[in-house]
Amino acid sequence: MPVLRIVVAILALGAAPAWAEQPLAVDIVSAMATADSRTYSLTGEVVARDRLSAAFPTDGRVAAVLADVGDRVAQGTELARIDAVQQEQALRAAQAGLATAMADHRQASEDLDRQDALLERGATTRIARDSADDALRIAEGVLAQAGADLDRAKKALADTVLLAPMDATITARMIEVGQVVGAAQPVMEMALGDGIDAVFDVPEVLLASNAPPPDVTLNLLDSPDQTFSGIIREISPLVDARSGTVAVTVGITNPPEDLDFGEAVRGTVVIHGAPHIALPYTALSAVGTSAAVWLADPATMAVSLHPVTIDRFETGRMILSGGLEDGALVVTDGAQLLFPGRVVRKAQGGQ
Repeated sequence: MPVLRIVVAILALGAAPAWAEQPLAVDIVSAMATADSRTYSLTGEVVARDRLSAAFPTDGRVAAVLADVGDRVAQGTELARIDAVQQEQALRAAQAGLATAMADHRQASEDLDRQDALLERGATTRIARDSADDALRIAEGVLAQAGADLDRAKKALADTVLLAPMDATITARMIEVGQVVGAAQPVMEMALGDGIDAVFDVPEVLLASNAPPPDVTLNLLDSPDQTFSGIIREISPLVDARSGTVAVTVGITNPPEDLDFGEAVRGTVVIHGAPHIALPYTALSAVGTSAAVWLADPATMAVSLHPVTIDRFETGRMILSGGLEDGALVVTDGAQLLFPGRVVRKAQGGQ
């Protein structure tokens, strides 16, 4: 029996492991850093670059609406009116008051001239002359007040008519005939000038990079083959608390002739980052609490775990930010069957 045991032990020591004679067929890729380019597309809305909310300075009932959405209006064009019965009555009363004040002023001036002439001849007293002078001063004040009342009445009447402050396009109408509106209540939205922008709600994470803003390629949802360009003009400093997005305004540099406000557009940007190594997600393993991949020694094809740093995950792959050098042989499919020192070979048809 002791002799048999010795023979068995010698055979066991001399026999090569089965896995050493038959390397495991796995998929192997050569790590190579490539330029990191990412393409993002979002849908936004076409808006006017310069916008204005028009409102009546006074309250009242809408008597007429003279412009509608889409109308192009020139400066001074009447857009809407409110009932002006009270303002017209106030204007007539102010005109009558001015006429009375002018007559009183003229009478007081003539009385003073007459008192001056009588005083030179000694036919009146200094007190009477001074009283006439005081009456003229009072009449002058009443005349000035009447003039101010007339100006105020004219202004109140003019405020019942809403005029276009400059050449513009009506983009929204918020009133109807018969509606009661308050002072400074917006009744129309107008686009001023020819500048056109597109506004996008962009997830905050996409704006975390310090890279300069890229150019934006735009196209209409209804006409995807028609493309035009834009540049990022403004990024809001505030994050929407409900959606977690940031409003980004893109200035459209060459808008199509048929582009209208409110149309939906798709904006596409390509962000170029530093070169990174990208690997299939099947290569991911772990060592302790750190991510790792299996590397094959080019000389022996024995594998070992190597820690890596993952920057982010994308569909079907992971992007590394460190841990590997160009040319490293990384096991992808079949990594779950490995252990340190296992000899592998590249499967036929592998990368």
